[in-house]
Amino acid sequence: MSLPEHTIIQISDTHIVPEGEFLHGRVDTAANLTAALEDVEKLATAPHAVLLSGDLADTADPAAYQRLRTIVESFTERTEIPVLYAMGNHDERAAFRAGLLDTDGVEPYDYVQMFGDLRLIVLDSTVPGHHHGELTDEQLSWLADELSAPAPRGTVLALHHPPMDSPIPLMDAVAFHGVDRLAEVLRGSDVRIVVSGHAHYPSAGLLGGVPVWISGASAYTQDVLIEQNGLRGFVGGAYTRIDVFEETAIATSIPIGAKETVYEITAEQLTAYMEQEN
Repeated sequence: MSLPEHTIIQISDTHIVPEGEFLHGRVDTAANLTAALEDVEKLATAPHAVLLSGDLADTADPAAYQRLRTIVESFTERTEIPVLYAMGNHDERAAFRAGLLDTDGVEPYDYVQMFGDLRLIVLDSTVPGHHHGELTDEQLSWLADELSAPAPRGTVLALHHPPMDSPIPLMDAVAFHGVDRLAEVLRGSDVRIVVSGHAHYPSAGLLGGVPVWISGASAYTQDVLIEQNGLRGFVGGAYTRIDVFEETAIATSIPIGAKETVYEITAEQLTAYMEQEN
């Protein structure tokens, strides 16, 4: 059995609100994030990082960023697992930078992080003042330059807006623009997987020959079976485990909250069962 060489936990669309408030009047998004991070702490093998992939605060309120930062810093102090950030359309660059990075500026938040031989590239797909996503010519050129030199174990590319179609027609209004341009940059590169959020449901596709993953949101889940003229959110969130193997990468959706056990067996018991079946 092959084991992953690198594991990254992706938690998207946290939509943190100030202390004492609830998202849409009923969702405790801080509790959802805390529950997801508690799951991560229980992993037998710690992941290389946790990536919070956009829409970190619901309205870019400084109090919401401070609340998020308190949760994250408590987690990192206990575990020493690094937590990385990406911008989402509900975030604002100046407030995001001031609240989480102790810096100023309104330029796109793009960066590269190495985990041994694995490269993580985070792109800011936000368009200030709008909710759709897009990458500028300068960002695409920068990405192409980075990808011109392959990483030994490949690259994971992260951005908030998914570069793929949605089963919900109304999501077109807040979709990623310029899918074909990004596909040209990715085609033939060492990118193992593109991970995104924004849509509030887990989904998968393909772009330029590269797998694309949309993580479920920790805040709540979007109903993909709704009629074509509406949107509906369900209570209950999810996050993603990204595992990178020698030649491939997989993404797995994990629900947040209590999990009722159906069965639990050891490796030895499974071997015995298989031998009995044969």
